[in-house]
Amino acid sequence: MKLNFHFKKRLGQNFLIDNNIVNNIINKANIDEKTLVIEIGTGAGALTNKLVEKAKYVISYEIDTELKDILEPMFKDIDNLKIIYDDFLGRDIIKDIGDYKYNRMMIIGNLPYYITTPIINKIIEDKIPITEMIIMVQKEVAERLIAKPGVKDYNSLSIFIDYYFEVDKLFSVSRHVFIPKPKVDSVVIRLRKRNKAKINVNNERLFFKLVKDAFVFKRKNLRNNLKHYNIDLIESVLKKYNMNSTIRAEDISIDIFAAIANELSK
Repeated sequence: MKLNFHFKKRLGQNFLIDNNIVNNIINKANIDEKTLVIEIGTGAGALTNKLVEKAKYVISYEIDTELKDILEPMFKDIDNLKIIYDDFLGRDIIKDIGDYKYNRMMIIGNLPYYITTPIINKIIEDKIPITEMIIMVQKEVAERLIAKPGVKDYNSLSIFIDYYFEVDKLFSVSRHVFIPKPKVDSVVIRLRKRNKAKINVNNERLFFKLVKDAFVFKRKNLRNNLKHYNIDLIESVLKKYNMNSTIRAEDISIDIFAAIANELSK
């Protein structure tokens, strides 16, 4: 693929050029004629081209208005596609989808490293009614999103994602199938929205603050990271799981964090 286009590093622009990867994403998505797909990052339209063949509607967000000259001629005869040249993070998505009729909505996108977490946060906080997301992210980000307790990549983001989504790694993607070529490989993951929270939490704000604080200095133990909390109460909960406050956050499951938060919220 050759484009008369100046790639912008600040926007994390790396366009997928391998149709096999595109087809693999489409196959994993199980899109049908009743699906509304929100695509984050139209790019050069490689994935968009396939999405419009499968979905009832596609709303694609592209922050770079310079791509309009490439995309508009390509899709001028496609009537189930709307490209919005704006920042997804700044949009009122509920308003954007307001006039569409569909049975299922999902999000697909190749997300630059620096906006992966903000996008997931927005989807949750704005209560965008998706059933799932299929996103391509840098390998190191994927490892954090799917990490389980006891591994080095497990962190507060792992717990945040696990609370709201079931996460699966679908397949790896080589850095060599993009232009320009990024420095790292990528991974395609699926995040299925949970119908209800995985665990019972009495106070979500306290729960997420506790988790974030527990990981603030990753090499320190809970007693050090949570010294501003009631550490005796935390100890009493940990004791039930044969643990104590000298343990590090990376070895504690979401269920135990929930138990601690629930005890602190009483």
